[in-house]
Amino acid sequence: MTLVFPRACVGIKQSVFYRKISFLYATSYTLKLPKGVNPKFSDPPNRFYTFSDSSPSSDMSKYKLPTIVRPSLYQLYLYPDLSTGLFSGTVNVSLEISESTQNIILNSNGLTISSVSVDSESVDYSLEPEYERISITKKDGGYFNTSTQNLVIEFNGDMTNRIVGLYTSSYTGTDGNVTTIATSKFEPTYARQAYPCFDEPNMKAKYIVQLVKPKADNYIALSNYPVSGIDTLDDDNEVVTFQESVSMSTYLSCFIVSDFTYTNTTFNNSGNQTELRVYASPGNLDKTTYAGEVAKKVIEYYVEYFGIPYPLPKLDMVAIPDFVSGAMEHWGLVTYRETALLYTNTTHSTANKQRVATVIAHELAHSWFGNLVTMDWWNDLWLNEGFASYIEYKGTDAAEPTFQMMTQFQTSELHSVLSTDATLSSHPIVVTVTTPDEITAIFDAISYNKGASILRMLENTVGEDNFKTGVTSYLNKYRFGNAVTKDFLDEIEAAVPSASYNVSELMDTFTIQMGYPVVTAVYDSSSQNYTLTQKRFLKDPNATYDSDTTYGYKWTIPITYTTDQGVSSEPIIFSHNVDSITIQKPSNANWLKFNSEQVGYYRVNYEESEWLNLINIFNEFSTADRTHLLEETFSIAEAGLLSYGIPLDLSKKLANETEYAPWSVASSKLQSLALYLDSSEQNDNFKTYVKNIVTNAYSNFTWNESSDDSHLRRLTRVVVLTLACVVDHEDCINQAQEKFNNWIVNTEEALSQDLRSIAYKYGMVNANESTWYKLLEVYEAETDANEKLKLINGLANVNNEDLLLRLIDLAKNESVVRGQDYFTVLGYISGNKAGTDLIWDFVRENWEYLVDRFTLNDRYLGSMITTITARFTTQDKLDEMEEFFAKYPNAGAGASSRSRALENVQQRINWLANYKTAVENWIVAVSN
Repeated sequence: MTLVFPRACVGIKQSVFYRKISFLYATSYTLKLPKGVNPKFSDPPNRFYTFSDSSPSSDMSKYKLPTIVRPSLYQLYLYPDLSTGLFSGTVNVSLEISESTQNIILNSNGLTISSVSVDSESVDYSLEPEYERISITKKDGGYFNTSTQNLVIEFNGDMTNRIVGLYTSSYTGTDGNVTTIATSKFEPTYARQAYPCFDEPNMKAKYIVQLVKPKADNYIALSNYPVSGIDTLDDDNEVVTFQESVSMSTYLSCFIVSDFTYTNTTFNNSGNQTELRVYASPGNLDKTTYAGEVAKKVIEYYVEYFGIPYPLPKLDMVAIPDFVSGAMEHWGLVTYRETALLYTNTTHSTANKQRVATVIAHELAHSWFGNLVTMDWWNDLWLNEGFASYIEYKGTDAAEPTFQMMTQFQTSELHSVLSTDATLSSHPIVVTVTTPDEITAIFDAISYNKGASILRMLENTVGEDNFKTGVTSYLNKYRFGNAVTKDFLDEIEAAVPSASYNVSELMDTFTIQMGYPVVTAVYDSSSQNYTLTQKRFLKDPNATYDSDTTYGYKWTIPITYTTDQGVSSEPIIFSHNVDSITIQKPSNANWLKFNSEQVGYYRVNYEESEWLNLINIFNEFSTADRTHLLEETFSIAEAGLLSYGIPLDLSKKLANETEYAPWSVASSKLQSLALYLDSSEQNDNFKTYVKNIVTNAYSNFTWNESSDDSHLRRLTRVVVLTLACVVDHEDCINQAQEKFNNWIVNTEEALSQDLRSIAYKYGMVNANESTWYKLLEVYEAETDANEKLKLINGLANVNNEDLLLRLIDLAKNESVVRGQDYFTVLGYISGNKAGTDLIWDFVRENWEYLVDRFTLNDRYLGSMITTITARFTTQDKLDEMEEFFAKYPNAGAGASSRSRALENVQQRINWLANYKTAVENWIVAVSN
């Protein structure tokens, strides 16, 4: 599954964020909590407390099903009534019972059960809503024995006012009419909202599905497998039966009834041709071609890479108007947000195009990692998501080599999680989760980004061929079954028989511990040796924690380096159980930089003299190494381990930079400093400095595009122009305003796909009420999902509180802002200095409305807290957050986001106290 990123939905893939941590800490802490807060679990130190998502009386064992009763086949009949929004159904489950039992227990949530029978015998049942399950017993209190065969349940439910389980979605056609469809989204624990089932990943079973659809010719029914027959139900409806599927987890089942149309192609599946279709609403059909072209190339690459054919007889991809995630890997019927699947070169930006390609590559990777072999329990979610998040770069690179995706890994995947994982509110990759809220919450940066990052490091350590051999062996060994992290690592280990290190132990130090190390390199010029030591890297240098864990927050680190003579031939293993290692600089090398191209999941700090040497030769490094040095110096300085003069001196080198990745890092880091210096007397001087270093790049890229511009040049132009506008570069602001003013007079003349977001945003800053409402009219008339997000970001950037309050009110209306985009819009407004307090006040005053509308199980509701407090830098705001959390202590899937938000704000307060003066002094010096 691909997540959605508030405030970045129209951009390139960014941090995947936020986690549940109340159950993650292996150590205990003591803490004075705000009045009224009673957390159930151990807490991190200082202010950062967490909240339980289950009641004090919960029996945690009941959240998992007994294993003595398992399904082997679901015969499922579903009737989604599009006219009423209600649905009914019958499920006949073939059972395998390993030993006699008085109870058959399976999952059901929010369904009305009308009858239950076992082997045609009526039985008793009771619902346990807290545990989302149904318990079935014989009327005479007897036992179900191993010869029991069939469980039949009739049920019904409601598809409206929801965006998970089985639900309705709608769109407005070119004729102005609204069309309703039924669709589903089940990961991680929502299949139980559509039909009673054994809703756990290791309870795999086959499916025979029947869906009722309107008889009208334009309506179709889709499921994981091809159609085997269609029969008349009544005058208005017919029943579509699908072929029996392979064995799969419940969260991978999918059902759609719609009037969608498709474009199609086929792909080479180990010598056979398999059909590939891309479905969308009729008005969006012309936007499906690119997705089909990319998917064909990607999946053919995967078939060859894994050495295993795509296992199903067909592959459908569908753009859903309302979809809570970015996409979902339902096997054979992959569903996407429209923004993640639809693209045309006349409407969408370069970033939109890359987003479509990478999301497709991510979801199709799941056909092997996740679907063919599934994690045994959600503890090992990273086996699904970390792998798909890494392999998507290979898949996209195969389909679109000009995107240079492997060089984008640092900025798109690694850097954001290095920031997240340097906090006490992080969590290990492999982590115990039990409740639905806990499970939902770990779909985050750790499972996705960190998982991908350590796999990249592992492949670099063991070698590409060995890694590929181990992956294929793992998939073959556990195909159609389930596995745990050890199973995967054992197969990689077996592929590297002559290694001088233990693969599992190396990876364990990164999977069962949160965080990562900073390696300190001390150079002895007389011996030309570097002595390396390590410790845990944290943004807060004064943070305290219990290091009495399995590895004591030490890591087994594969050390690499690059010199002017080349890259080290193989990694040097810095074991967790030694205090230091010594590495000799090659005798003919003039310089040495550790962690070549930032492939390792660790940081490196040098003595100041060594940093100055690296700055002097900055232009000699590869793009990846330049990117690394920029990100590393700012991050280490933020943690108090390095003078801010080093990264700021290094930033001078940007005056001659033209590549995307370094500018991407620089833009992020410099904008962070701009926030800190917003009220500083040196604010204007800082902006002048940034304008000076961005001027060459601004003059290079300009607002003038060329058909010959490469993919990365187009992306770099957007980054450079955006940074220039942020620091009030006069020409940039004037150009944005002029382009917007010309366009708003005649909106039929479309702006550049890549530059329109900048024009909308900065053209609207000082817009009057009339202009704002005209842009609102354009937004409401627009039907393209990507374009609507760009337009509403413009509406959210106006420097007028009354208009922002109007937008906040409008956003509550589903006909104006779809529920899937609601938190994105709140994030846009909060990112506007004029809207930060407005959104914070709105959320606090309307929390009960938000919970009622989205539920506490919605991780996007929880993660919103981190987004809307991202500009907070004062103790007063931190106090307000604590008071709000104390008033509403039940955070559900958002518990970890609260802890992270508190920690982030405290870190910003600390930064202002510890580093602001040093940065101001540097600005004064460079300005004179």
